[in-house]
Amino acid sequence: MRLDVLLGESLPTPADVAGRMVVVIDVLRASTVIVDALANGARAVVPFAEVEEVVNAAKRYGRDEVRLTGERRSLPIPGFDAGNSPLEMRPALVGGRIVLMTTTNGTSALAATHGAWRVLVGAFTNFTVTVQAVVTAMREGRDALLVCAGQERRFALEDAACAGAMVSRIARGCRTAELGDAARLVRRTASRYLRDVSALAQDASHARALAAAGFTDDVAACLVFDRAPVVATYSDRQVTGERILAPA
Repeated sequence: MRLDVLLGESLPTPADVAGRMVVVIDVLRASTVIVDALANGARAVVPFAEVEEVVNAAKRYGRDEVRLTGERRSLPIPGFDAGNSPLEMRPALVGGRIVLMTTTNGTSALAATHGAWRVLVGAFTNFTVTVQAVVTAMREGRDALLVCAGQERRFALEDAACAGAMVSRIARGCRTAELGDAARLVRRTASRYLRDVSALAQDASHARALAAAGFTDDVAACLVFDRAPVVATYSDRQVTGERILAPA
């Protein structure tokens, strides 16, 4: 089985994802926000590419059924209930509700995965359970693709590091996996961060930009392995979560 990685310079095409197990990675911050929302009781997260789509979708629900979240240029969208911050995804805000979400990078990447066999949302925060799901699929004969959302169609170090760490772990769990060139590249990139993922706060330009904009705590919350063990599955245009309990 083959394991490939897209580095974020373009959105995945139908040919890229067709029939594959796909993981969309947007560490800073959409993937982490989605995982936290689900971990804190959201019924589902529905991603949209455009602000107007969120506003129109919200009209189909009662006001207390939904929460509107997202960002443009890293900043909260006026009139929305929350920005693109994992720290805002508290149970009091999202518990029992549907989260309608739009971001610059991650939600567009998710929208481009239609036609995949299965799509997961991956981050450092749900790292191990996501890897386990990919390994299971590959052992059953599925090719896999890790999609780095990147930053405005540019390479993002934090996404590549997360993808590379996943490649390393997946390759250990599925030793027959054939790695594409980009998968080999990000695996080497990730080796520096496996023991200290927090170093990305200084090394990644997006992390530094977020910190400069006042989101230092968000960055720190995104750079933690396995604090929210939720398998986040994108299907029928929404993301739902299954919390995986650690073995006794």
